[in-house]
Amino acid sequence: MKNAKRLAAAVALVGTTFTAPAMADVTVGLLGGLTGPIAGMAPAMIDAMKLAVNQVNEHGGVAGGKINAIVGDSACNPQNATDAATKAVNVSRAIGIVGPACSGAVLAAAGSVTVPAGVLTITSSGTSPKITELADKDLVFRTVPSDDFQGRALARTLKARGVTKVAVAYVNNDYGKGLAEAFKDEFEKAGGKVAGYAGQEDSKASYRSDLAELAKGGADTLVLFHYGNSAGLTLLRQAIENGFFKNYVGADGMRDEAMVKTLGADNLKTFHVSAPRGEAGAAFDAFATAFRAAGGDPNATFAATSYDAAFLMALAIEKAGGDKAKLSESLRAVAAAPGEPILPGEWAKAKKLIGEGKDIDYKGAAGDHEFDKAGDVPGAYALFKVSGSTFEAIADMK
Repeated sequence: MKNAKRLAAAVALVGTTFTAPAMADVTVGLLGGLTGPIAGMAPAMIDAMKLAVNQVNEHGGVAGGKINAIVGDSACNPQNATDAATKAVNVSRAIGIVGPACSGAVLAAAGSVTVPAGVLTITSSGTSPKITELADKDLVFRTVPSDDFQGRALARTLKARGVTKVAVAYVNNDYGKGLAEAFKDEFEKAGGKVAGYAGQEDSKASYRSDLAELAKGGADTLVLFHYGNSAGLTLLRQAIENGFFKNYVGADGMRDEAMVKTLGADNLKTFHVSAPRGEAGAAFDAFATAFRAAGGDPNATFAATSYDAAFLMALAIEKAGGDKAKLSESLRAVAAAPGEPILPGEWAKAKKLIGEGKDIDYKGAAGDHEFDKAGDVPGAYALFKVSGSTFEAIADMK
């Protein structure tokens, strides 16, 4: 009786057409500082990441499916970043993380969540030199240079512009300390004098006594390695109100348009800031055109690096066939020469070449991301001045 049933079932299947099950979508976490000290920068960063994801999904998808991008708030805070990464990895089953925003957030999330889980992480704004030193099993990369580069480039730029004596105020965390140490070392090597040097916590209502102490050394330039949406805003406002210094310089954390609106452009005529910028050329132009069409500002802080991080994540997933264990080696393969050049937005071309087993070399909006053994990249920085309600580049930094 059993054999007869099996025979009938087999006969019923003759002529039936089977369709292979569709590949599942791939989940990637986009972790940005939606709240906290860089909240003003976060929208452009997340929007740039989403642009890359949309281009991928609209032109063939990835690894047989599409990217399911989930947005989380790392809040530029170690605990928030750990919580957001835990949710993305353990609940949403993300195989890759783009972000988190801010250095302390990257260090915490990588150490507690992503590295133990074997999840690839590409940050577009984590700049602390400590990230270079992570024992990360080749799972943590960044599309923005280390602050060791930014701090030294800023020191050389100021010295070349005739600044010989400065005071330095820095936020007392991995970001601020890394920048301040690199800047101080390079500025003094170049013959400059650091006449005041102190760290501050990011939560005080008044920094007037701190500023008065920093001003005692006689410097007319204050260098602020802080965040423009937090203590950096308070420090700058109180320094201007009390006339402690004549000139002010910030790093990327101070390039915040909301701060300009709060203080007024007329009060910031002697304020300059260093920040990463896209390298001029076909790659940046391709990104800029697409991002403007989507309503974004391609020159916004970390916009280009954020786009590149998301697009590189997609390329790595495609190269690895969706295999989480192969993402790290695949990322290195798609980002490095030799290979057919791939510009921002050229997803269909990249997908076709990868499918044919050919090498590709992604040329990013923020630069040519040839990762070193620590997952770091070179990059382009510029010095900006306040112009109207935004920032205008006035010099490249080297």
